[in-house]
Amino acid sequence: MKKKWKLIVVIIGLVVISACSSLLTEPEVKNLIEKTKVRPNIIMVYVDDLGFGDIGVNGAKGVETPYIDSLAASGVNFTDAHASSATCTPSRYSLLTGEYAFRKKGKVLPGDAPSLIEPGKANLASLLKQEGYATAVIGKWHLGLGDGELDWNQKIEPGPNEIGFDYSFLIPATGDRVPTVFVEDGLIVNLSKDDPISVSYGKPIDGDLPTGRERPDLLKVAADRVHSGAIVDGVSRIGFMKGGKSAEWRDELFPDVLNEKALSFIRSNKDKPFFLYYSYHDIHVPRLPHPRFKNVSSMGDRGDAIVQMDWMTGQIMEELKLQGIEENTIIIFSSDNGPVLNDGYSDQAAELLGDHRPGGPFRGAKYSAYEAGARVPLVISWPGKIEATTSDATVSQVDCYASITGLLKHDLRNNEAIDSIDFSNTLFANGMQGREYLFKESSRTVSLRLGNYKYIEELDAIPNMSETFKKKNIETGFLDIPQLYDLSKDVAEKNNMASQSPDLVDKARNKLELIRARKVRER
Repeated sequence: MKKKWKLIVVIIGLVVISACSSLLTEPEVKNLIEKTKVRPNIIMVYVDDLGFGDIGVNGAKGVETPYIDSLAASGVNFTDAHASSATCTPSRYSLLTGEYAFRKKGKVLPGDAPSLIEPGKANLASLLKQEGYATAVIGKWHLGLGDGELDWNQKIEPGPNEIGFDYSFLIPATGDRVPTVFVEDGLIVNLSKDDPISVSYGKPIDGDLPTGRERPDLLKVAADRVHSGAIVDGVSRIGFMKGGKSAEWRDELFPDVLNEKALSFIRSNKDKPFFLYYSYHDIHVPRLPHPRFKNVSSMGDRGDAIVQMDWMTGQIMEELKLQGIEENTIIIFSSDNGPVLNDGYSDQAAELLGDHRPGGPFRGAKYSAYEAGARVPLVISWPGKIEATTSDATVSQVDCYASITGLLKHDLRNNEAIDSIDFSNTLFANGMQGREYLFKESSRTVSLRLGNYKYIEELDAIPNMSETFKKKNIETGFLDIPQLYDLSKDVAEKNNMASQSPDLVDKARNKLELIRARKVRER
């Protein structure tokens, strides 16, 4: 606090001197003020399908995560942190825009969906670019590309580069969907003009790649019917694809390819503030870790992918030290939703689980309205600025937007990031204030925390996909009756007390109505 007051005094002094004696011109004073802003580098490490209990510091068994544990040991490990949704696309949209995805009708997108964040829509990249940051996104995107008339053989617009990212190197959707190619600044990497690419999520394409349904003998790992489309690198995917042979990726090389791009961006921008949204593919299916990570855990490919993910994070941490910018860099480490074991491929994730609990003590999984669906790891490190601690403050990823603007002293418009609240003191300065309420989406319904009480909204009808979730052994929380749990006594959400607490149920319903009706920022 003393440093901040000294800074204010210095700035006021400069302005007064300039006004009185013209020793400094107005642009020079403005430049000095800009230089005194707190503008740390910001790296968001966003893992896919990593559960609360999947890291060592949160009780993982059968797998070790030394780099992430050291990150937590030097920063803040949040025990009550949440993605805004139990599925990936909605969480990513909320993280970058500060808005709940239902406002955009956001859901898990097919690989050829148009851009969900359109040019002109305020987001973290455009905000930080405005603040003078170099910006990049590397890794899984899954927020749509193009305008609905997508030609993969031309420059793909709009995309990340049109919404504020200076550089983008993408897995367009997910590893289990076509097209299985990297897209760099809107262009498919290594695509030959003599072998154009075609993608379909409807009917098969004449002359397309063999599919898992037709040629299961070609597969490295067996897949369910949904994931039995085009075979690339011995793995069948969702959808059909033709051409683009020279551009096809190799799944096992993801960690090296993506880290090379991330490290290069850091080195190129070490002398100015930068924002890196580093979105891993791990530990999403198909899980095909690099051979050097095979059998490093006791849990097969899923556990090995966790170790691989930890190594990727460690390389980023080491590079920051090497470049001498570790103490001027905030690392935000989290996951887009909770864990899932069986999600389309037979990689023995459930059979080899042992005593490990991916969701920690919480019920549910990815897709679910129960806690494990979106209660995720969150570790924030800022050496020299944040003291090492464990925080039980209730926080949501949707608040990253307003909290970063709060850190930078950037004023938000009334219609910008309308669901995001400034918790910069909690996230970046060891504060303990948490949310009074917490809204989360699942794949079919929504839930609301009011303090320790959690309400899950009932459904008019149980969705037909419930049978699919049963096959995946996922407790969804999709019921045709309201649910209310006291998490201070019932963290496993076993005792539904809705019928005994009608006033609390009504309070939660009224709050949900207010959230849905909101048009401007909450103050």
